[in-house]
Amino acid sequence: MSYAFSVEIDQPFDAAVERVVAALAAERLGIVSDVDVAAILSKKLNEDIGGYRILGACAPGLASRVIASRPSAGALLPCNVVVRQVSPSRTAVDFMDPVPVLALVQDAVADEVATEAHAILERVATALKA
Repeated sequence: MSYAFSVEIDQPFDAAVERVVAALAAERLGIVSDVDVAAILSKKLNEDIGGYRILGACAPGLASRVIASRPSAGALLPCNVVVRQVSPSRTAVDFMDPVPVLALVQDAVADEVATEAHAILERVATALKA
């Protein structure tokens, strides 16, 4: 089972990040973390990898259900969405698949939430392809 699924869109990196954030918001997913990996690697290692950000997407209601059932499962939250530059005009969006990740919890509630979260992220991916 794969840990992620992806789409590529014909947009420059910065515009793609804005589009991804808007598509997540349309599905009621908030961004609880935003890691600019490209800036970190540039500063710490003097490496230029192009645009690369990890967005931590969260649906508070889903997260609350998992945490209520298994408090330590919070270590597997939120769902990470990677936005990475492929070329100056093309960007890839990689979605962490919550189904195999939350399967690690071995809990029925976590499995149910993972299925719901996966469906939401699939809708976001579909919206980005449109």
